[in-house]
Amino acid sequence: MRPDKTIARFATGEPATIVALGDSLTRGWMVRKGYLEFMDEMLRAKYPSANFSIINQGIPGDTSDGGLERLGDDVIDHDPHCVFLQFALNDAFIGINPSVYKNTMRAMIDTLRADTDAEIILITSVYIQNSRENDMAERFYDRLAELADECSLPIARVHDYWKKMIREGADFRKLVQYDGVHPTVEGYRLMAEAIMEIF
Repeated sequence: MRPDKTIARFATGEPATIVALGDSLTRGWMVRKGYLEFMDEMLRAKYPSANFSIINQGIPGDTSDGGLERLGDDVIDHDPHCVFLQFALNDAFIGINPSVYKNTMRAMIDTLRADTDAEIILITSVYIQNSRENDMAERFYDRLAELADECSLPIARVHDYWKKMIREGADFRKLVQYDGVHPTVEGYRLMAEAIMEIF
């Protein structure tokens, strides 16, 4: 599934606004270049006529609840054509139930559909090498994938793309910062590549 209306705008040069709502992975925590900067470059390379702006509404430490609260001011007020939604890890690490997370993400989708004409792209967060933490995170990614199916939305499976690249020889240690979770610039580049598969 693709955001066809947004892609059509890119192809024709009609102005387009993308708003990315998320946590520190969306913000681009402690790096000179996050996934949204890579997305900007990759989209302009693929669609030379594109005339778009990307608004970064990532807040480090934010959860899906926080995203839902911010939806009006941070997303809807910008009248977006396309919205990226990226939450999971902070919900997982503070002990939110995956079903509660799914309901909150569904509320975001329902609100966006009621108040905007924006196409919505769901984005999973990263793969974590610590197996216990990754198992916990993937329960949330599974709920997001269920929502994608139930709501007929595209989903960028960033964590699966990371696993694929690691199987093909990428060094996990070079994809993450000292905490083993937040991406390095190289990790963010892979995150953007995973999302670009939708475009």
